[in-house]
Amino acid sequence: MSSIELKNVSRIYHSGTTEVKAVDSLDLKLEPGEFAVLAGPSGSGKSTLLNLIGGLDRPSAGEIFFNGSSLNSQTDDQLTRQRLFQIGFIFQAYNLIPVLSARENIQFILQLQGVAEAEHEQRMQPLIAELGLEGLEHRRPAELSGGQQQRVAVARAMVGRPAIVLADEPTANLDSETAVSLLKMMHRLNLEQKVTFLFSSHDQRVIDIARRVIRLRDGRIHEDSHKEAVRLEDLQ
Repeated sequence: MSSIELKNVSRIYHSGTTEVKAVDSLDLKLEPGEFAVLAGPSGSGKSTLLNLIGGLDRPSAGEIFFNGSSLNSQTDDQLTRQRLFQIGFIFQAYNLIPVLSARENIQFILQLQGVAEAEHEQRMQPLIAELGLEGLEHRRPAELSGGQQQRVAVARAMVGRPAIVLADEPTANLDSETAVSLLKMMHRLNLEQKVTFLFSSHDQRVIDIARRVIRLRDGRIHEDSHKEAVRLEDLQ
């Protein structure tokens, strides 16, 4: 289980002479086992915040802690290793490797982690079945629809058994049935294995199922509330 803490974190981008604060002096703490969503309009800082927490981007100011250890002082190699073994990413743009099949994209994480090949099948097959990817395993990304690519990206994020999953619009491009199935699977992993989940999403179903809703506006936390999640059987 993993805790995340941000202290006075900002991320500033420059476009010509214009300065844009994508994240502005933000404080946030995520306890192990949370099931939380970042909500807010486009440009509110949701994706930037996920990238900072995952070590894909570095803050312009402030400090980020992962299990009490500062990410600011880690080298790029150390951050890469942490992402490989501790963090599962679900990117809005999928980020699949074009020359690999769906199965190979999922398996690639296990190969990088050094998981014994004999264990690959038992890790991958339940995810492939649960996400409705059976029969699509040998297709390359260009041969898959957007929704199918998203499901491969989800399986890839989960197969490495991360302590925390960062998901940028995870239900985007998914049909309603697959989206609900995905949310139920994530909810089960959260409850049974205490995997921490942090989503960014406009999807009301994601907001409903989350037990914590962090609303962003102009790179700052506008509202931070805890609530009872909807029952899984009530998800539509």
